[in-house]
Amino acid sequence: MSPDDQFEARVLGGPTVLIEYGGLRLLTDPTFDDPQDYEVGPDRYLTKTAASAMAPSALGSLDAVLLSHDQHPDNLDRAGRALLPTVPAVFTTESGARRLGGNAVGMAPWQEQRLERPGGGTVTLTAVPARHGPAGCEPVTGDVIGFVLSAPDLPTVYISGDNASLDLVQEIATRFPSIDFAVLFAGAVRTPLLDGALLTLDGEQAAQAAGILGARRVIPAHVDSWAHFTEGREQFDSAFAKAGLASLLRP
Repeated sequence: MSPDDQFEARVLGGPTVLIEYGGLRLLTDPTFDDPQDYEVGPDRYLTKTAASAMAPSALGSLDAVLLSHDQHPDNLDRAGRALLPTVPAVFTTESGARRLGGNAVGMAPWQEQRLERPGGGTVTLTAVPARHGPAGCEPVTGDVIGFVLSAPDLPTVYISGDNASLDLVQEIATRFPSIDFAVLFAGAVRTPLLDGALLTLDGEQAAQAAGILGARRVIPAHVDSWAHFTEGREQFDSAFAKAGLASLLRP
């Protein structure tokens, strides 16, 4: 079995990706509610437009949830919150772990955790920096992290979380010069609270991120199922084609 055979990723909708890696089953940012509106401030709503491709009851056993942040319903909705106590561990930001309590494990950027593999050995989970908007956005958007999965006999996997900073992508590429698979959250989210600045990558920036990382394959996530995403999968694919990187994309 080649190392690549020990990595599978299925995008279930929005930022929710079911990952099988070295015998472990991991889930990113759980969002399983039916389509609906969420009030996130006075006269401000986020609208979910499509159901998940899989119900929580169909997921089977999970070893951990990798939660980029807990503050926004497009990354953790009501059904996602209900799922969290059923998994052994939820890895997230330090502030998020304080809010969630229970089995939540807070991680600072560059902190590592060892995950025991069912067949023996371990996977290293490294929290990596992410910024959910322009410099100084944290009082508005809150803290966010991404993740890197690695092991000597497995491909290295980067999960961006809601990150809008290519400078941080460069820092990650410096620390991890061989990224095999990149799960890139995009959607070109913007908010008037920050003068329309990007809160997540757009397609063009995602293509730049893939180039910075030297990724062999890219899995697009966070590009569908929510009305406030200003770009979808079509724009993501078009940007990669324009950059000559269409061959990197996983279906």
